[in-house]
Order: sequence, then C-alpha cells, then structure tokens
Amino acid sequence: MQPRGARSAEVTWERLQDQMTWFDRKSSHAQRRFKQLKLSTLLLAAGLPVVVAASAPTWIAALMGAMIAVIEGAQQLFKFQENWINYRSSCENLRREQYLYVARAGHYAQAADVDVLLAESIERILSNETTHWAERETA
Repeated sequence: MQPRGARSAEVTWERLQDQMTWFDRKSSHAQRRFKQLKLSTLLLAAGLPVVVAASAPTWIAALMGAMIAVIEGAQQLFKFQENWINYRSSCENLRREQYLYVARAGHYAQAADVDVLLAESIERILSNETTHWAERETA
C-alpha cells in the first residue's frame, strides 16, 4: 500500500521499500551461509573420530582438521552470523516504522509531518546499521 502525497513522500516510501528488501535479502543470504558453514564444521568434526577409528590414512584426518580450521576462520572473517542477526534487526526496525507510519500510530500519531518523520526514522535506522557494520568490520 503506497501512501498518497507529494513526490518527497513517494521517494521516502520507495527508499523504505528498497532498504527493507535489501536487508531482507542480505539477512537471508548471511543466514544460509552461516548455517552451511556450521553444518560443514559439524559434519567434519563428527567424521574425524570415525576416520581415525577406521584406520584411514592420517592425511585424511589431517585434511579434515584443516578444513574445520579454514571454515571457522571464514566464519570469523565474513561474520555471517553477526550480519544475519543485524541485517534482520534492521529489516524488522524498518518494517516497524512502515507499520506505524501506515497506521499513523506511535510517534506518527501526533507528528506534524508524518512524511518527514518517516524519512528521519529511516535514516536513523540506516545510520545506526552503518555504524554497527563499521564496528563489526574493524573488530
């Protein structure tokens, strides 16, 4: 449902929709990657005792151990779990603003200009996410 109004309101609404779509897509991608890496680690770790007990060549166990280390390192490097959670949180914060705006509820109920308030709320959420992203990348 797109609200009626001036071009600035349309631009704000389009930005909201675009950002919600972006965060939703990126959150889903990060969640899939995180779960794939964790499942790979679990399978390799569970397989190690089996390989040793089966008296397989030692290089197989060594390779499996190395793969676990690489996968865990990739998880730390790319921060899929943190990105998944933070992107989902940002998406849901934007969705909350959308609902409040459409219903003219919460801080929109008494606002003099709901379109300006929506634009400011969107940018605040995006700014916070950018700050948190930068912190995650430098940690």
